[in-house]
Amino acid sequence: MSGGGIAVTHMQAYQTSTWLMQAKEFLVEARRLKPGAERNELREVAAVLRELARLEANADTESEPNLERPQQT
Repeated sequence: MSGGGIAVTHMQAYQTSTWLMQAKEFLVEARRLKPGAERNELREVAAVLRELARLEANADTESEPNLERPQQT
């Protein structure tokens, strides 16, 4: 399996994350508001949720066994 296949699987997991969907909802709500403290707070929460999604995707990737052939020296 090539490295590109792993990246696609990783990206799919990132895209379907519950954290990421919640982040999207926070951003949609933030966009409805005028610039200010409340809007900024929603944007910050969305950023934290995106980071959680990224960390979750990385944890899932690291827990999968490495199916690629070891390099011969």
